[in-house]
Amino acid sequence: MKDEKTFWDTKYRNNDTGWDIGYVSTPIKEYIDQLTDKTVKILIPGGGNSYEAEYLFNNGFKNVYVVDISPIPLENFKKRVPSFPQENLLNLDFFNLNETYDLILEQTFFCALNPNLREAYVDKMHSLLRPNGRLVGLLFTFPLTEDGPPFGGNKTAYQKLFSKRFIIKTMEVAYNSIPPRQGNELFINLKKR
Repeated sequence: MKDEKTFWDTKYRNNDTGWDIGYVSTPIKEYIDQLTDKTVKILIPGGGNSYEAEYLFNNGFKNVYVVDISPIPLENFKKRVPSFPQENLLNLDFFNLNETYDLILEQTFFCALNPNLREAYVDKMHSLLRPNGRLVGLLFTFPLTEDGPPFGGNKTAYQKLFSKRFIIKTMEVAYNSIPPRQGNELFINLKKR
């Protein structure tokens, strides 16, 4: 995946990070705010600058892990949140992870992957989750083109893709997206089968 690493390193070096809104997105923040068990083991794949991890950590969640193929956003994160455990910042390819988690937060990772990796993504997410684990977050809902990332898709295709490995608890247009993404995000809450 050296080409992937180079691609993302270049994006971060050139500050070509249009997906990065600079704070935790509202739908994910509101989901986090209703979590009561602060001991859950949480993964944020393709975490980038990971405002979600910062928000979780600052709100008492200490079992949070961020994985990114590029070291640059992880270094940015370390500077921003120096008390975050360094061993929980994983600079490696998501597909090489072998741990298990209670909750995985999806925020602009799925849409960054080449669509030919979507089946592998679903299988890997399933294997990374503990029994009854959840995959929660946002998927973009706009026409799938080859001009990505981001790569889009639609609810019907996502239902077909995820239902093989997950019970779909929620997959609805997010009512609380930030204005530039209004109507283009599906909030998902998927439980491991």
